[in-house]
Amino acid sequence: MISLHTSPLDQPGTGDAGGMNVYVIELARRLARRDVAVDIFTRATSSTLDPIVEVDDNVLVRHVHAGPFEGLTKGELPAQLCVFAREVMRAEAGHLPGHYDAVHSHYWLSGQVGALARDRWGVPLVHSMHTMAKVKNESMATGDTPEPSARLLGEEQVVEAADVLIANTDIEAKQLINLYDADPGRVEVVHPGVDLSVFRPRLGARQRLGLPEEAQVLLFAGRIQPLKAPDVLLRAVAVLLDESPHLRSRLVVPVVGGPSGTGLAHPSALADLASELGLDDVVRFVPPVAQSVLADWCAAATLVAVPSYNESFGLVAVEAQATGTPVVGAAVGGLPTVIEDGVSGLLVDTHEPRDWAAALRRVVESPDLRERLAAGALEQARQFSWERTADRTLQVYSRAASLMREEVSVG
Repeated sequence: MISLHTSPLDQPGTGDAGGMNVYVIELARRLARRDVAVDIFTRATSSTLDPIVEVDDNVLVRHVHAGPFEGLTKGELPAQLCVFAREVMRAEAGHLPGHYDAVHSHYWLSGQVGALARDRWGVPLVHSMHTMAKVKNESMATGDTPEPSARLLGEEQVVEAADVLIANTDIEAKQLINLYDADPGRVEVVHPGVDLSVFRPRLGARQRLGLPEEAQVLLFAGRIQPLKAPDVLLRAVAVLLDESPHLRSRLVVPVVGGPSGTGLAHPSALADLASELGLDDVVRFVPPVAQSVLADWCAAATLVAVPSYNESFGLVAVEAQATGTPVVGAAVGGLPTVIEDGVSGLLVDTHEPRDWAAALRRVVESPDLRERLAAGALEQARQFSWERTADRTLQVYSRAASLMREEVSVG
C-alpha cells in the first residue's frame, strides 16, 4: 500500500489525518489476518521515526525520506514524488523479483507513485481516491480554496493508469465515471467498515468524560476545516438557543478534533465564531483523541452532527451509529449511504443554520424519536465491518490481476 501524504500511524482528527488513515490501517490489519502481508509506504515527517515499524503481524509501515521532515504542505508534496518513488523502488529492489503481488494506492499523490510501481514491477494497481478534486470544487464551503489544476490533472492520470478503482459508495462510482471518464468495468464499490469491538454502546461514557447525565450533547468529531463545516453546527446551535433559551443550561457541544487543511490558516476561527455567537458556555473544544476515547464521545452524545460539504463516505457517521447514537448529517456524498434518513438519523438537504436547528430540535426534544433512531443506528452500523471490507478488497485485487493479465495477453 502507498499512503504518501499521511501516515496510518498519525492521530486522526488533525493535520491531514482523518478517515483515510483509519481506513488504511484497519484494512491492512484485516488483510494480514487473511495471510496477506502488507507493507505500507508513507513519507517520513520526523527524523526520530524508525525506518520500519511493525504495527501488527504481517503489517509493516515503511517511512520514506522524501523532502524536509516538517513544514511541507500537501500542495508542496508533488515536488517530492520522484524522490519518494525512487525510495519505494529501492526498497523493492532489496527483495527477490515478484516480492509484491499488487499495489493499492490511497489518494492521488500515492496513485502517481503506484502507477510507476505497477509498470516497473508488472503487478496490478488498485487505487482508492478517498476524495476527488472535481467533487470538492463543485461543493465548496464559502471562502474555501479550490483544489489546484495540477491535482485535477494528476487524478485523471491515476484514473487512466489504475487497473481497478475502488469507490466507497455507488455515488462515488458514478462520480468517477461521469467526472473522470473512468471505465465502468474497472470501478468496484467496496464500503469501508467500522471496528464493532471498539465502537459499541458503552456504559459509563458520560461519567468517564465528565459530562452531566441529564445533558443534551451535540457532538462534532473531525478535522476543523471549512469542508467539514463545524461552523454550520455552531450557527445552528445559536439559532436553537435563540428559539429555545431553556435548553442552554443542559446543552453541551463538544468539538473533538484539530485544525486541518485551509483551516490551518486561521486555527482559532471556530473558537472565535463560538465567542461571536455567544456560545462559550456550551461549546467545548477537545483535542484529537484515540479511537477508544472517540468511541466514548460518540456513545455519550445525544446525537453526532456531520454537516460536511462533501464526504466520500463519512466514517465518523458509521462509528457514531455503531455506539447507538443517531447522526444528523448533510445529504451529500456518501452520507446518504451511511445514514438511513428517519431510521438511523436525519439527513439535511441544506447547510442553512435554521434547517439544521430544526433537525437538531427534532432529536433533542423527542425522546421517542431519539430512541427509535438509536435502535436504527445500531442496526445500520451492522452492515459495515472491516472484515467485509477486507474480503471484498481481496476479490478486487484478484480481479485487477486478471484484468492486467488480459491486457498483457492482448498486447
